Amino acid sequence: MTLDTRKLGSQGLQVSAIGLGCMGMSQSYGPADEAESVATLHRAIELGCTFLDTAEVYGPYTNEALLGRALKGKRDKVTIATKFGFRIENGKQVGVDSRPGHIREVVEASLGRLATNHIDLLYQHRVDPAVPLEDVAGAVGELVAQGKVRFFGLSEAGAANIRRAHAVHPVSALQSEYSLWERNLEPEIIPLLGQLGIGLVPFSPLGRGFLTGEVKRAEDYAEGDYRRNDPRYQGENYDANVDAAAKVRDIATARGVKPGQIALAWLLEKGNGFGVDIVPIPGTKRIRYLEENVAAASLKLDAAEMAALDDALAPGKISGPRYTERGMAMVDR
Repeated sequence: MTLDTRKLGSQGLQVSAIGLGCMGMSQSYGPADEAESVATLHRAIELGCTFLDTAEVYGPYTNEALLGRALKGKRDKVTIATKFGFRIENGKQVGVDSRPGHIREVVEASLGRLATNHIDLLYQHRVDPAVPLEDVAGAVGELVAQGKVRFFGLSEAGAANIRRAHAVHPVSALQSEYSLWERNLEPEIIPLLGQLGIGLVPFSPLGRGFLTGEVKRAEDYAEGDYRRNDPRYQGENYDANVDAAAKVRDIATARGVKPGQIALAWLLEKGNGFGVDIVPIPGTKRIRYLEENVAAASLKLDAAEMAALDDALAPGKISGPRYTERGMAMVDR
């Protein structure tokens, strides 16, 4: 199968209906394997999964460089999204920085690592409280005018800052965590996106793996794995969340598909009710999981299945914060 495309925003950005989150190819979920990651990227292109998501801070820097090597001779087949917005010192993220001068420096460095002359979608990774969104949008708008960037996006921005940025330069997409087990966007943010004509790109659409059904307790993951510190994988939270996610598994069993495919199909359908184009970017570095994720695009859930999932994983039924206290402090809500 070849994936259909969806439109993000009102400025003409067309992307594959499911994208590929590339962060895990370089960090967070076990050891890196460049050969397997490159093979997965090439298979994604064959399947039409051509919306690739990276960031300077992934690694740091190594994920963009990986894409640059993997996409040699294939750049015109993909849509590359990357992000700015962190201060990185001695190989570690130490704070946020969205000063216009810094944005320009990051873009030049990202272009070099990605081995390209333009970035298709450039996100501000996290809101910088010290820099007005008008200044951020203005700086990105200048890069668009120069041809170095095609479209502007935000990540984990709140309603007020989305409005402020969009008033200066059109925002094509908001990237934020959204899935069956993280629905904080529904009361305010998603309706605003529909009003302004902005697309939604959910990261962690499989609940950082939880919705695949192939999960373990936090302490059972290897040192360095992100999930060791995820509050929802710990203690009583883990037990409660396994119970909540059982409905995903039950529907998957009845349909003869994988639980993760049900979670992605729910997301792809959910946007219709809000009038918002939703393009999830499940992350993987393995061809097997990539193929499973892409196949979810052909799975259609009926109204009863959607309602059952909505109820079983309603916000009050998920236990624990989605980030540590430090991580939550960077979310603009």
